[in-house]
Amino acid sequence: MLKGAGAKADGSLYRVRDINLRQHRARPVRAPFHPVPERVSIASGCSNSRYRVSKIVIGHRANKPEQRSVAIVDGNQRHREQLSDALLSFYTVHSYADSTNALMGLGVTRPGLVLIGEYVPPSSGINFLRAMRCERELGHTPVVFVSDNGDPDVLAGALAAGANDCIIKPYRRSAMVKTISAQLNTKVERSWKELPLVARNALQDTLTFYNSIADIYDQSLPIQYGAVAESCSALVDAVTTNQFSGILAGVREHDYITYAHSLTVATLLALFGHSIGLPRAQQILLASGGLLHDVGKISIRHSILNKVENLTEEEWEIIRSHVPAAVNFLRSSPEMPKGVVTIAAQHHERLDGSGYPRGLASGQLNELARMSAIVDIFSSMTDHRIYKPKMTAEAVLKTMTNDMAGQIDQDLLARFREVFLDTMRGKQMS
Repeated sequence: MLKGAGAKADGSLYRVRDINLRQHRARPVRAPFHPVPERVSIASGCSNSRYRVSKIVIGHRANKPEQRSVAIVDGNQRHREQLSDALLSFYTVHSYADSTNALMGLGVTRPGLVLIGEYVPPSSGINFLRAMRCERELGHTPVVFVSDNGDPDVLAGALAAGANDCIIKPYRRSAMVKTISAQLNTKVERSWKELPLVARNALQDTLTFYNSIADIYDQSLPIQYGAVAESCSALVDAVTTNQFSGILAGVREHDYITYAHSLTVATLLALFGHSIGLPRAQQILLASGGLLHDVGKISIRHSILNKVENLTEEEWEIIRSHVPAAVNFLRSSPEMPKGVVTIAAQHHERLDGSGYPRGLASGQLNELARMSAIVDIFSSMTDHRIYKPKMTAEAVLKTMTNDMAGQIDQDLLARFREVFLDTMRGKQMS
């Protein structure tokens, strides 16, 4: 039986009373399986007679793998259902009970990762894995093999057949999520090698730094601003040379969601600062504030950060607590610039006083707070989340202009809109 447990926060969430990002969400469900007959042969080279069958293509074939989609292939119905329920808060889940349906479905839905149990009718999980690896479109899909009891021969056989990792029953939900996330992120991070050097360095440097934060936070150690600034140096280089689009694209599918959101905010704040003529040191400060603005979420459980249903009032209070937690953490470092602390402290404040945690209003919010609020809202609303559909940049900017006029600085928003859209269209920044 699965034991529910929250992992350290690697999810990011934006929740406001006025613009409810959850109001149009749909609860994630297991994807339906509706075959449409169209016969194609299994890839040549698969000689296993158990799997020498024709395949049925279902509906429209996905153009590329869905990074945040996970497939479960397991003949054990109880485990399959328990695992599906455990993962629905984090991923879109496809579930298959046998090899024939699985081969048909995986080739069409193209999930980001496949979980395979020991027993997959009509044979075994290992035999199914061998057949799956013969499929051209599934040959490099990450696979985690779920072992019933850790038999060394079974584990060795799974790895030899092409599994990327194994997990042994019984396991905690947090351990499974961590294993899945690591495999998805390995695939994303491998793709960074194709990016220009400046963008690649920015992604690698900030990820290395961000991965170190949890240990620093847990040990109540002061964070060194020099380390933060150094990790953001390549990011600012990418912004000043107009090569930052690779950073935004490279981090978009990363499964460490708080890191992905924070790096997006850091990049856009640096872009914002560059567009209004701030010197390099100030751009690095903005990027550092963006990278650290949600650091207080490290202490919040996954089950709350990624909750699909409406939050209870108690859960709202827990979410809001990430702001004072971040401020206390950052203030423990004597060298931390005040501007970085301000970004963490005030990115949820609003001009009309409706924000949190202090309910500050227009005259109490400086330009840093106003800029960080705009970028945080924009990033959160354009991000994909399991509890809400992704919105286009244009739609988000329209919503921010029309529906949040009294809450955010419209002059700064107009400048951000101009800079972001012009840059994304390949124009030179003025």
